[in-house]
Amino acid sequence: MLPADFKNKYEGIFEPGLIDAIAAVAVEKQVKEGEILMDIGQPLLHIPLVLNGAIKILREDKEGEELLLYFIEHGDTCAMTLSCCMGQKKSEIRAVAETDARLLMLPVSQMEVWMAEYPSWRRFILDSYHSRMMELLDAVDTVAFMNMEERLLKYLQDKAMVTHDASVKTTHQQIANDMHTSRVVVSRMLKQLERAGKIQLGRNQVTVLSL
Repeated sequence: MLPADFKNKYEGIFEPGLIDAIAAVAVEKQVKEGEILMDIGQPLLHIPLVLNGAIKILREDKEGEELLLYFIEHGDTCAMTLSCCMGQKKSEIRAVAETDARLLMLPVSQMEVWMAEYPSWRRFILDSYHSRMMELLDAVDTVAFMNMEERLLKYLQDKAMVTHDASVKTTHQQIANDMHTSRVVVSRMLKQLERAGKIQLGRNQVTVLSL
């Protein structure tokens, strides 16, 4: 039995046959904020479809430092996961729950079958690739063309949007980890943004005033 929020979202998008096929194999999963859903180097057995909450997708360099690529939220799946599973590769990303979330886990063994059988699934996957590609290009542009203060404000605005809360619960160190920089730099930039009236700092919390 598929959850009601899945049906409300997809019954008008997916063919009835695809809905039945998903219902036959999908497993609902609940994750807590901060929980790692998928790690680098793990074999890919399932792809996640987000029912509610938000997941952040990270890459790691040779020194083990992380860089945030993008967020996925309600109705999304991860294109990098799809790319790996279609090529039968191990995961090249780390997926971490940004908030408490509910997921529908779909077995990778069905991906190519559904691509061949269901036009609505093909459209969904291609749209997902396009959306994630645009977000990756946006991430590249952010690093290449924005200064650190602009990058930090955009990062906070993105987090506020995916969590639907202007008060972002985080620490300076967590921000530094996501942005691949130092806590000292983050603390200095946050104070500058607060002086500019764009954010308000609290204990383990940043309220975004300019959404």
